[in-house]
Amino acid sequence: MCPARELRCAAAMHRLRVGSRSSAFDLPRGIARSLWMYYGRPQHIRQMRRFYAQFLRRGDLAFDIGAHVGSRTLVYTALGARVVAVEPVPAAMRVLRLLYGWQRGVTLLPAALGAAAGEMSMLVCEREPTVSTLSADWAGRMTRERQSFAGVRWGRSVVVPVLTLDDLIGRYGPPAFCKIDVEGYDLEVLRGLSKPLAALSFEYVPPALDLALACLDRLNQLGGYEFNWSWGESMRLHWPEWVTSETLTTYLAAFPRQGNPGDVYARLRRYPG
Repeated sequence: MCPARELRCAAAMHRLRVGSRSSAFDLPRGIARSLWMYYGRPQHIRQMRRFYAQFLRRGDLAFDIGAHVGSRTLVYTALGARVVAVEPVPAAMRVLRLLYGWQRGVTLLPAALGAAAGEMSMLVCEREPTVSTLSADWAGRMTRERQSFAGVRWGRSVVVPVLTLDDLIGRYGPPAFCKIDVEGYDLEVLRGLSKPLAALSFEYVPPALDLALACLDRLNQLGGYEFNWSWGESMRLHWPEWVTSETLTTYLAAFPRQGNPGDVYARLRRYPG
């Protein structure tokens, strides 16, 4: 992280006084923890920058869907990309505005993405805001089937505006890379896309294999994609060569049901066939 950004982040942490009623920036502890987690490890930020450099060049457009506190937005802008950051959780958007509202080339949208434009109710988890979701079915499923969600509770809901990927492309143009991290709503986001993107990622959380496979099917309907996988926050692709959806399906089917989440990466095949 550059010194100027470090100072700005430190100032943000000073202003985001968790638990103080007098502060204009009261935030859940989960958001404050995310700030330290994502901005407090310069080595990891450098690793992310090297990783995403394979997808983005200076002047490219990137979509950060489910931006949370903006760690990807930080890296994309460091690579010289223009960024549209979409985040529906109000507390997270307050942080994004503080950190990036001043920055040329960053557009902040307080919204969610889905299959159709409108409004929806979002379940918000104050303790772990990264798992706030539009999918009540996914929330219930993770609570029942995933051990790490045993203590997770979605204590309230908020109504949020919903856009589509096609809406974003119509406003800002097609991105060179689109990151999707929307807690079980990835398929609905892809259903709001009518043309293939050059490269994108979506999250896979075991044991929701069916959702990941449905996302693969949707991408194959849109264009000729090849795929890769990255475990957790490793910022490393699993295979040295990109693979077919069939190979990835076999891998995900064998992945431990209680294993750490990861991200599926997809890019349009560079050559026919």
